[in-house]
Amino acid sequence: MSAFEIVGLVAALLTTASFLPQVAHSWRSGSARDISAAWLLLFGAGIALWFVYGLAIAALPVILANGITFLLLLVIAWIKFMPRRPA
Repeated sequence: MSAFEIVGLVAALLTTASFLPQVAHSWRSGSARDISAAWLLLFGAGIALWFVYGLAIAALPVILANGITFLLLLVIAWIKFMPRRPA
């Protein structure tokens, strides 16, 4: 593994991990009301395209970071758009 791949993996880890606090907060509160639907759509589309690009160039850091980030984004979207059950 080259030094550039290691830098890419560390960058992927940090940027992907940056979503964990938001996912945890949304999960605990049961709400993602303050998250913009437009942001979810645009960012999700961008992440999906980065994932496809990573597959095309066989870049593991790009594939991992964007695949995991997309899954975390789906969790936030699920919390935002799923109807709330009455308490």
